Amino acid sequence: MDKKIIAIIVAFIAIVAIGGYFLLGGGSDNVTIGYLPSDHDAALFVADAQGQYAKNGINTKLVQFNNGGDLMTAMASGEVDVGYVGITPVLSSIEKGVPVKVISAAQTEGSGIVVAKNSGINSVFDLEGKKIATPGEASIQHMLLQYYLKQNGIDIKDVKVSAMKVPSMNDALKTNNIDGMITFEPYVSIAEKNGAKVLVDSSEILPNHPCCVVVASDKFLDEHPNETQKILDIHKNATDYINNNTDEAAELLPSDIVSDVDVEKQALAGFPFISGLNDTYKQNVMEFMNLEVELGVLKKPLSEDKIFWNGS
Repeated sequence: MDKKIIAIIVAFIAIVAIGGYFLLGGGSDNVTIGYLPSDHDAALFVADAQGQYAKNGINTKLVQFNNGGDLMTAMASGEVDVGYVGITPVLSSIEKGVPVKVISAAQTEGSGIVVAKNSGINSVFDLEGKKIATPGEASIQHMLLQYYLKQNGIDIKDVKVSAMKVPSMNDALKTNNIDGMITFEPYVSIAEKNGAKVLVDSSEILPNHPCCVVVASDKFLDEHPNETQKILDIHKNATDYINNNTDEAAELLPSDIVSDVDVEKQALAGFPFISGLNDTYKQNVMEFMNLEVELGVLKKPLSEDKIFWNGS
């Protein structure tokens, strides 16, 4: 047989073998990770900036979404494998049958209601009739606003609530297009630096409440258990780095999210970053879920096995 033909056959066999290796989980295809423009996802940004995914043989494609609802819609359609997202849209998606699981906590608290300095809003009771922006009804911030109002005897229908892209909220506040907003960091700290007033921090609304989590599609979990574990290890390493090197971590965050590194250093130090799924955290999520049922955000309670990945 001609040597050139033999060489072509050998090359073809090698290509097929390599393709099979990756298909069977021996290597890494692109892992699409969705995130929000928030420092709540700092562990993802730190890990990416430090090259931790590449060092572990994982090729990542990071995709930004305006809010958690949009991110979960992308996960439902199979466009996203892993997401850094708020627990509220995750629970709502699971209730609707979206096949995803929480694989780790990311952080707690880290949001706040901010009002314009000249808005005349000095207490929760002043919110009635005012224009307040949230990231959307599917967001944890909207749920926290609803809970805060109800705790003080106010129906959310008595507030002029509108959905808005979070990066646009501060400009809307400065131009008096809205009276206030409930948003996440670093936009709370940015607004305060620009002269706005923090009416209440989410740690005061609901102390130690779960916020962002790491989720993965059931398909990804089933087909890539080894990569899932690597992602969890990377998330833990990055979380530990943030907690031990807050100032250095702030400098690793994307410039489109962090406009002022000094403000970001302060913001990162203001709420806890965590990883893993211990029993205490799971219980906090279950209590939070029950609260969402009481508020009508969820129609019925979900079981732990529907929410959390049992491989963790």
